[in-house]
Amino acid sequence: MAQVRGRFASRLGFLMAAAGSAVGLGNVWGFPSQTANNGGGAFVVMYLVLAFLLAWPALMAELVIGRHGQANIVTSMSLGRGITKRFGALAGWAGMLTASLILAFYAIVAGWLLGYTAAPVSEALGMSSASSWLTTFDFTRNVSLTAVFLALTMAIVVGGVRGGIEKWSTRLMPLLLMLLVGLIGYVLTLPGADEGLSVYLTPQWDRIFDADLMLSAMGQAFFSLSLGVGAMLIYGSYLGPEQNLPRLGVLVTLIDVGIAFLAGLLVIPAMYAARHLGVEIFDADGLLKSSDTLLFDTLPALFGQMGGAGDILMVAFFALMSVAGITSSISMLEVPVSFVVERGWLGRRAATLAVGAAIMAISLTIAANFGALFGLVIMLTTQYSQPLVALVMCLLVGWAMSRHALLKEIQSGAPDIESSLFWKIWPWYVRLICPLCIALVFAHSL
Repeated sequence: MAQVRGRFASRLGFLMAAAGSAVGLGNVWGFPSQTANNGGGAFVVMYLVLAFLLAWPALMAELVIGRHGQANIVTSMSLGRGITKRFGALAGWAGMLTASLILAFYAIVAGWLLGYTAAPVSEALGMSSASSWLTTFDFTRNVSLTAVFLALTMAIVVGGVRGGIEKWSTRLMPLLLMLLVGLIGYVLTLPGADEGLSVYLTPQWDRIFDADLMLSAMGQAFFSLSLGVGAMLIYGSYLGPEQNLPRLGVLVTLIDVGIAFLAGLLVIPAMYAARHLGVEIFDADGLLKSSDTLLFDTLPALFGQMGGAGDILMVAFFALMSVAGITSSISMLEVPVSFVVERGWLGRRAATLAVGAAIMAISLTIAANFGALFGLVIMLTTQYSQPLVALVMCLLVGWAMSRHALLKEIQSGAPDIESSLFWKIWPWYVRLICPLCIALVFAHSL
């Protein structure tokens, strides 16, 4: 097995890959939507606090399992003996299935993003019918763009850890950041954007300890770090023993919440700029009219009222979303691909093609039964399976691994960790506090 496993060539490569996995549509769109629905700046403050108090310790648990196991998600989670080993393996299978199902619906949404990116270009080239097709909800269009997105994802994953995942993550993440900063600079000059900026940066302190707000922020913090699908576990398994896991975990969390914060600086002022132009974004209760479709309704309406500059802005925005989508999708595809390769069933190229084709078949089934399956698959994976798998990971690290084994694993890259505040607190956090909080998030989603 050691001969077929890849390894990140540098710490930067891991950081870009792990941050890319975490920074997906949940950050660039989900976080601003949650902020708009949960008290603006109050939600931002609580999210930032909980990301480091709770999500980072849970992320550490996943990284520790990965590097300790040096294998795919099923093998790595088979910690302990007897029923613990079988339970862990079962959770590993559940995590792998969850990653595959999330990628199946994620690819459909990401395909729409590709369509909205290409539509203004088609219109500028005089291909109005093609532009209309790219932005019209239709089975053929959905399946075609999904196939394009999955093909791009497979083309990266087939290159392996260094030649595919690391190589492209170190290119795509800086591109994402440049697009994000550039768009923020432009959007903040628009009329109405200053109101959105004020809402985003001014906390309503009387709401900060609201139970629903806290649970929503906790859930966003957990899910925005790609916890519970095995992506961070797999990336952790590609780390060498010399790497300092606590430091890497902090850096990944910083990058993740930093880009989420920047996404809020873009999307919320853009929403208020759209409202300034007459686009309705809130209902009578002050909530977003539709968090799920606002991305494809409100912002295109805003861009459409800006003339030629709006077309350029629309291409840049949806290109940003597409890049965020693909940096996450490659980590989700790697979860089942690594399993197939390490079981010796297929080589990497054949495994990537086979797994990609299977996920495309699931996407095709969802697209053909969109009304019945799309929302159901999202609910089953993100609201139920993902938090449950994350819960099992924390329990495995907290209870199946001995304190000595944990210390030895972390000490390989951080020799002085035993005398640090981290080591005095984290084992109890991951044993008791993280499972309790994940259970609360799960119960809140029911």
